[in-house]
Amino acid sequence: MPKRVLLRMFGRGAMAVVCAVACGAAASAGADHTTVRLAMVNVPDDVVRPLLGDFATQSGRRAEIVYTGNDPFSLAREGKADLVISHYGHEGVQPFVTGGFGSWPHPVFANQIAILGPPSDPAHVRGLTDGAEAFRRIAASRSPFLVNDSDGNKYVEAILWAKAGSPAKGDWYVNRHSQGPQAARDAAKQGAYTIWGVPPFVRLNAQAPLDLEPLVTADPIFQRIMVAIVVDPKKVGGVNDAGAEAFQAFLLAPSTQARVAAFRYPGIAQQVWWPAGRHNNARE
Repeated sequence: MPKRVLLRMFGRGAMAVVCAVACGAAASAGADHTTVRLAMVNVPDDVVRPLLGDFATQSGRRAEIVYTGNDPFSLAREGKADLVISHYGHEGVQPFVTGGFGSWPHPVFANQIAILGPPSDPAHVRGLTDGAEAFRRIAASRSPFLVNDSDGNKYVEAILWAKAGSPAKGDWYVNRHSQGPQAARDAAKQGAYTIWGVPPFVRLNAQAPLDLEPLVTADPIFQRIMVAIVVDPKKVGGVNDAGAEAFQAFLLAPSTQARVAAFRYPGIAQQVWWPAGRHNNARE
């Protein structure tokens, strides 16, 4: 056989092999489009996990939580998640969206912080719907208040303090520069009030009960909006964007939003998860 014919045949065969490998890799990258992979920050699995069965029944698709932690965006950038659910104020949201890795965030629900305090409630704030009034009573009674020294909690505290009339911060106001779980432990030991998220408090309290309770929860200022972000398949390969959009639409459905509102933690009668799937239209 002439040498030129052999080279031509070899070239065609090599191209076929390359095509087969590339096509196989592409098919493998986006193989399972019946499953939606959810990457979330630490707390929303409490309210999302009970919804997964309904989503499967209604859509014929399966959704699974593949990550819960502080950085779901890294997993999404690697093509290992289809939908990210995060606090809107998370430091990873803006670079993820503006970098083209995800679509515009859609608010889906809100969890919340609360004023936690000792069961004896010396400042008599239990059940108040105004966090500023609670802060005013704590200051007026000089009941100990322990600062949760993280940016988000201090920001809310600063608003409450200003609304309460900027009461003088005397020896009742304690800042040990502790944050999160340690702030809750310090407050429990001191019989003090503090501000912290209800979901992480519930988890910590289940591990080792603390002498604290969520006493003031109903003020809307305590709500922390969470958003869903569909990972962009144009930027990240192998993404099940159709499934992600279906799950996002499921979260925004009125029946699902109603279930979010009805969610309660065992032993806590107050509502601490809130629907946030509002469609704000300037013409309405």
